[in-house]
Amino acid sequence: MLRIKNLNKAYKTRKVLQDLTFNISSGEVYGLLGANGAGKTTTINIICNLLHADNGHITINNQPISENTKKFIGIAPQENLLYKTLSCAENLNFFADIYGLDQQTKKQQIDVTLTAVNLLDRANSPVETLSGGMQRRLNIAVALVHQPQLVILDEPTTGLDIEARYEIWELIKQLKNQGLTILLTTHLLDEAERLCNRIGILKNGKILAEGSLSELKKLIPGEEVLVLKTTQEEEAIAIAEKSGFITRRYGSDLTFLLPNPLELKEILTIFDQIPIDSISRQPIRLEHIYVEITKGDR
Repeated sequence: MLRIKNLNKAYKTRKVLQDLTFNISSGEVYGLLGANGAGKTTTINIICNLLHADNGHITINNQPISENTKKFIGIAPQENLLYKTLSCAENLNFFADIYGLDQQTKKQQIDVTLTAVNLLDRANSPVETLSGGMQRRLNIAVALVHQPQLVILDEPTTGLDIEARYEIWELIKQLKNQGLTILLTTHLLDEAERLCNRIGILKNGKILAEGSLSELKKLIPGEEVLVLKTTQEEEAIAIAEKSGFITRRYGSDLTFLLPNPLELKEILTIFDQIPIDSISRQPIRLEHIYVEITKGDR
């Protein structure tokens, strides 16, 4: 569906994208993860033909990006593209006109799209009367109204409370089950874990690693994470390293990557020489993978 190869973009001397390469297959949700400034927004703008790359190639549905490929794309940007005093239906009508839908198709698509985002009963409600979660769902509806083949969701749950976030996650799962191709950018690693078939980790305009969650886990030098709290951290590190554990700091937590999962009894035996305030075993999660891959000194 979407193929990006050796994409480069610089603003004066600052390189934003450096030989960026990744593909998204039809029907999959691809998560593009990266800190602010990693190049996510620039990539989206180039895909949408709003910005020109210095060099490289992008094709959508086997066609090079151009004005003609815009109809294949729907985008829900981080900031809602909505007119607050217009109703939900009026907003969709406006954007359907921009995409050139005829009168019959437009009316049908407005109803279908509002149903898809669970807002049909609010069709005539002004946007300013909707909750934040409803507005975000309507923002996604704008991206869907012209039946695109690729939908770009840019930080779709940023700033939402947990209930509204769950609503958006359920909506994305429904779109995924319908076979829609989705490019999702997010800062929320649990969001990517829940929704994405494959994940690309972006730093300084390059994909450092990509794959399914199970494939990315293979890049981590451990099978399980152990978080240990003790007043004798140096002694704990020495004991752990003798046992073949790899020491990590995730935030302020003293953490060890275990080469094989161990029972809690076995772990307590290993550290029985020092006082332990608390100890927990955790599976390898995307947050651990992300930190491992993006830290240049590892």
